[in-house]
Amino acid sequence: MELKNLYKVHMGKANCAIDLGDGSERGEYVNQDYILAKLGRPMRSISLMYCYYPLDKGWPGRASVVHASPDVSFAWDYPYDDYFTYQGGIGGSTEGEPFCYMREIRAHGQDVTLTLTIDPHVSDEMLAQIGKDLRPFGRMLLRINHEATGNWFSFNKRCTYQEVADFFVRAARIIKEEAPNVSVIVCIGGVEHADKQEIEMEQEFAQTIPAADIWSVDKYMALHWGWPYDVAEPGGSSHNRGTVAETYEMTKRSFERFRFLNGGVAKPMVMSEFNADGDVTGPYDQAKMVREFCDLLVKDQATWFTGFTFYQFRDRGRLGLEIEDPNNPEVGIEQPVMDTFRELIQEDWFLPRLTNQDAQQLPVTLRWGGSEDAEGLAMDLHFEGNPHFCELYFEDDTNLMIELGGKWFYKAPKTRFVDLMPLFFKKPLTGPCDMTLRLFAPPASGENDLTLADGLFNSYTTIERLPKLRVRYTPVEK
Repeated sequence: MELKNLYKVHMGKANCAIDLGDGSERGEYVNQDYILAKLGRPMRSISLMYCYYPLDKGWPGRASVVHASPDVSFAWDYPYDDYFTYQGGIGGSTEGEPFCYMREIRAHGQDVTLTLTIDPHVSDEMLAQIGKDLRPFGRMLLRINHEATGNWFSFNKRCTYQEVADFFVRAARIIKEEAPNVSVIVCIGGVEHADKQEIEMEQEFAQTIPAADIWSVDKYMALHWGWPYDVAEPGGSSHNRGTVAETYEMTKRSFERFRFLNGGVAKPMVMSEFNADGDVTGPYDQAKMVREFCDLLVKDQATWFTGFTFYQFRDRGRLGLEIEDPNNPEVGIEQPVMDTFRELIQEDWFLPRLTNQDAQQLPVTLRWGGSEDAEGLAMDLHFEGNPHFCELYFEDDTNLMIELGGKWFYKAPKTRFVDLMPLFFKKPLTGPCDMTLRLFAPPASGENDLTLADGLFNSYTTIERLPKLRVRYTPVEK
């Protein structure tokens, strides 16, 4: 089949973005090829969770390894937070974690959200180096010392709430001076009680609202925080469960209060962690509650709410789309919420906007600003019926994200063949059909070229030739 009628297409923001957590203290990182095959499309952003306590004994070893103790009875009882450790910084390297994963995420057409818990006693120079580390990674998001009005993370045990708030403002300023491409997220307790107007610790944390680019609250409609040291049972004290309506209402009131504290000016509002813990709800109610919350967003046309991050893809407990197989951590066991999630990310309110632009002739230079601002190349296809073979063949080393019929495929630089048939396994054509094939070109290395004038924010790829499309409507015969 000949590829023709070339035109540019712009990918912009969804009404409500859906992001995904990938790895934490409760689960390992899962590669993006596997996630894409499971979900069918890339996320707006993938969230990674790391810590930076370079002044501590045992650093950069993971806390649960270098400080292992039989006396630990709570996930945050170690000297510093039991996240994966940030391997960059002064004297560090950007070859290891989280940078290797950040590169893979960006090559697969997604932005990065980096959650980083940081010792508030680190120097300005240490913070500046973090900014330098993050410069090549485009329009990424950085969540500093999240859930900062809580009492479980090490930074809260070492400092007063006033000191934690002061540190956020200092860290955000210094890191963004080095990395203007980074948007900083403040994640604090919002309005938590129906009879209160103020946010948690408002006097201390009011200053963080104008200092941040994005506002966030973490909301678990049900949570078993005692995992993995006990089991959630009726009458227990290590879990809770709220309602979907309460979660929605408190989140909206939090946004309104944040806006008030910002002089009436709104900023993007997200949930950086969102779920209902299957340890409490069981697998069926977990899926039901996630569905109900998203239905509320659509029903209310909640334009004040920018997006949420589902926590997480694969979990050793029951906070994942998959549960980690206890026999083999590399194997995931799908939960009912996986089907719910797959349905949600294909619904109009949660899909990025694809807008057709001008007709083109090769060669074409495509701009990748990020998953909410990218230029792609589109072409119209006509199918006579449901294919038996639908394949793309490439002769170049481009790095591409490919969309057809709502399903996305990844082409790595050295890949020469992409099989599009999985689209038709789930959505077979019942007759002749016109479809659009779209190509986007995120940076192959996962990093931007900082020698370009706008390299902090954009990368560019020139498409010299189109792939060859093979479509056959019958099996091969002798």
